[in-house]
Amino acid sequence: MRARIEAGRRLRARVPRLQQGRPPASNHRDPLRILAAANAHRVASLLPEKYRRMRRTPFTFFRGAAALMAWDLARLPHCGLAVQLCGDLHVRNLGAYAASDGRLVFDINDFDETIPGPWEWDVKRFATSLVLAGEEAGQSEGRQREAVRAFVASYRAHLRQFAEMPVAQLARHLITRGRGEPVLDRILQNARRATPDNNLKKLVVARGGHYRFHDRQPVLEHVPRAVAGEVVRALETYRETLNASRRRTFDTYRAADVSFKLVGTGSVGTRDYVVLLFGNDAQDPLFMQVKQELPSCYAPYLKEGRVAHQGKRVAEGQQMMQTASDPFLGYTRFGGHDYLVRQLADHKAALDPSELTGGTFPAYASLCGEVLAKGHARTGDAAMLAGYVGSSPRLDKAIARFAVAYAAQTKADHKQFNASLRRASASR
Repeated sequence: MRARIEAGRRLRARVPRLQQGRPPASNHRDPLRILAAANAHRVASLLPEKYRRMRRTPFTFFRGAAALMAWDLARLPHCGLAVQLCGDLHVRNLGAYAASDGRLVFDINDFDETIPGPWEWDVKRFATSLVLAGEEAGQSEGRQREAVRAFVASYRAHLRQFAEMPVAQLARHLITRGRGEPVLDRILQNARRATPDNNLKKLVVARGGHYRFHDRQPVLEHVPRAVAGEVVRALETYRETLNASRRRTFDTYRAADVSFKLVGTGSVGTRDYVVLLFGNDAQDPLFMQVKQELPSCYAPYLKEGRVAHQGKRVAEGQQMMQTASDPFLGYTRFGGHDYLVRQLADHKAALDPSELTGGTFPAYASLCGEVLAKGHARTGDAAMLAGYVGSSPRLDKAIARFAVAYAAQTKADHKQFNASLRRASASR
């Protein structure tokens, strides 16, 4: 291991750690053109809703503009160490969810953009999200920088810890905290409310003894019968991506209804279906999400960008980075599109940016540094990574400089985006 740590240190000659603070040049790019290209394969009628969500704040714009940051990051130097990227890591894409044994664990929970790539890209995207979310929560720039430094310091320290851990132990390692820690307690409390029974009360109505999804346009609406049949038939090929035990469990459920659902910000414009199934009786619901997956926004910039099935890419990337994944995680294909299949909101919960105040802000940032270090250590060379990032705070300060600078660029892009929407509206 010492030799690999030393090899990681030597990579500093290629890209010194302080150079990681350099932001990308923005004078040779058209953010509107980049975003339009990224949306070319989405459902055009849904894009106005995506834009409406993006225009609210710089942080919501950032959430919907991963393709723009991918374009920028690809033009920056990196040290050459690859990991499995989350790809869209920000403060809303980590949270609590149910593991196969029913325990609530804390981990990354969104992998639409996952792909093998430079570790710096996840670190820089999350650091920028801390600045934008912190500003939205009313935190000063000093507090924003402090949170970023806490995040990177935790990432560095835990990389070294995971590099020294036996591989089999790392494969089982869960991120846990004791009772009384307000950061994780609040998230777990929200997660405990996201149960199938609560979904049944929130999303479903009983009519004449039959259960159906509500129609609440544009968020939730029924699809034509032919489309519903296509979705249900696609679950037959999906089940083949499960292990034998999970296939047997899934086979005991029967589909009762199908609807189209708008989710998130970055995902709006993709085809996203929810399926209500029942097992023993009406008190045994299972909610499944059949979510279209487009190519990762990083794919054009990476040799590994071409894959045969985008749903498989996401499912396998999630399983590689998470310690415990949704037991019903799989994938399918129909209608010429690739889909990820998973349980809908199975105890998923995240921290709202408005809660990033006081001591919660750096504590949450530090927790997320540990989570990301685990995901990267599981999928890359942890010892070489630990050697490169080192034990001094040089990288912490550099990433903080990058995050503040890129947050400022995001705010400028957000203004330009909103101005273009106003011009388009006025010309109608």
